[in-house]
Amino acid sequence: MKKENLLKYKVLNVLTNSIKKYLESENQIELFPDLKIRIEYSRDEKFGDYSSSFALENKNALGKPPQVIAEKIITLITKDSSIESVTFSQPGFINFRISPLSLARYAMDFRSSGDPFAKEEKTKKILLEFVSANPTGPMNIVSARSAAYGDALANLISTLGHTVKREFYVNDYGNQVYLLGVAVLLRYKELNGETISFQEEESDTPVFELIESNMLPKESYRGEYIKDIAGQYSQDSSKKSSLDLRIKNKDWDSIIRELSLFAINYNLEGQKKDLDLFGVKFDEFFSERSLHDAGEVEKVPERLKESDKKTEEGKLFFLSTNYGDDKDRVILREDGRPTYLMADIAYHKNKYDRGFEEIIDIWGPDHYGYIARLKGAIQSLGFGADSFRVLIAQQVNLIENKEKVKMSKRLGVFQTMTDLLSYLGKSARDVGRYFFLMRTSDAPLDFDLDLAKDESEKNPVFYIQYAYARICSIFRELGEASGDLSFSDTDFEFLKSDERARLLFWTARFPEEVNDAALSFEPHRLTNYLQSLSRSFTKFYSGKDNRIKEKSGREREILLQICKSVQFDLREGLRLLGISAPEKMSKEESN
Repeated sequence: MKKENLLKYKVLNVLTNSIKKYLESENQIELFPDLKIRIEYSRDEKFGDYSSSFALENKNALGKPPQVIAEKIITLITKDSSIESVTFSQPGFINFRISPLSLARYAMDFRSSGDPFAKEEKTKKILLEFVSANPTGPMNIVSARSAAYGDALANLISTLGHTVKREFYVNDYGNQVYLLGVAVLLRYKELNGETISFQEEESDTPVFELIESNMLPKESYRGEYIKDIAGQYSQDSSKKSSLDLRIKNKDWDSIIRELSLFAINYNLEGQKKDLDLFGVKFDEFFSERSLHDAGEVEKVPERLKESDKKTEEGKLFFLSTNYGDDKDRVILREDGRPTYLMADIAYHKNKYDRGFEEIIDIWGPDHYGYIARLKGAIQSLGFGADSFRVLIAQQVNLIENKEKVKMSKRLGVFQTMTDLLSYLGKSARDVGRYFFLMRTSDAPLDFDLDLAKDESEKNPVFYIQYAYARICSIFRELGEASGDLSFSDTDFEFLKSDERARLLFWTARFPEEVNDAALSFEPHRLTNYLQSLSRSFTKFYSGKDNRIKEKSGREREILLQICKSVQFDLREGLRLLGISAPEKMSKEESN
């Protein structure tokens, strides 16, 4: 389905043509390129299906009251067969009502087409990087939100015709990874009967001296999960024997590097298990270490524009202020070690080198300040600013008994993705993903644990799934429509009631809701839509005049067709969100 064939854009085209006629009649056609022309869903269904505030938004430019503008435009509208009525409402809205017969035909055509969603004229090869949780520990709740958001977003962008690859960046290089190895070594010594202590103040004491005195550095990792890593390493008797000998010989550096990599792999495997339970699959787990080993990081300075770098006090700076950053950033320290920014620049250069035309990153809430410097570096490398976009997955507040669950900031205390999945139980994937997608990702989210555990229709994801299961139940009992699957003019009598017409409009909205969610990078639009569609179906299903078992002939066939369109939209919508659509649920036949 082409974008221009979506109902909203058809109505927009009708409106635009009438506005041109109005401007020509007023000798103001030269204003047309600068005027705002928008179509939105009507805020109150009693006025129509779509509305335009054109007269309100452009009253100053046109020099007339909104009502005068709107009413004149309405007289100039050439209605096609799909538009039932065009009306005016205060203070200056133009409202469009779509014919129920056209809605029924439209919904039928959409679900019967082999590739129903609107495609962009120019498709791209897109790399979507998300989660990329630090592999020095378990994934936290924000990473879980990022996982749900990124996976659903990839599905939505794919409906536009783009090729989307999912990537997880593994930060397996640098000082934090080394400190992880130090922590595992000290915990290993503790498991073998030695007493360790914790450094409370930062000092210049060399790390090897701290190890020999069994003191864990202040900046290292203290969580209990480190003991699990050390214990896992100890299970291999040959590794344990070798490590014990090397500890005796104080071969600290090689030990730390080996334990660092072991810990990274251990943590990454745990993260992959959580992601798998959450239904999130990545095309690539990209290693930062591979960039360093290939010499790509050290090549960054020579690839940046000469005018975008300077050396000062032995440090090499990237002049990110040239691109709107608040200060210039060090990329090479005085001792020759690259900063994290330099490695990130190399990583994003690699993305383009692999042939991706657009790069999308989803970051956590503490990375806003990083956007300008990396976006600037990408431009300095010669790539367009518009080819790189950063989206933010904001903080998550867990709510239980109407109170925020306290989050400790002490080292080693986590609210992990593992904990959440375990708490939610068998429905963790569906409930977790839906709750993370209920709100826009760039605003903090209150995750109601009590509601998430509720298995009744009060839980919003179950409400949608029950609606889908009820339709499946109807088809199991009555069979699907078996007569003429097209709609003729004589079918209008069976479609014109408010409940049926309203439900038809909600089904017809599905392709444009998906299109809008994909273009705006906002999966929460789809969760909101599925709720509204389910409510409309429930109202229809509960209506005395829509008891399908009591109908016969053509009317029953039409009601079954309406149900089929709702079923299709619910199933496809849930699929795009990564949520299951069960055909049977405990309450599906209770009403």
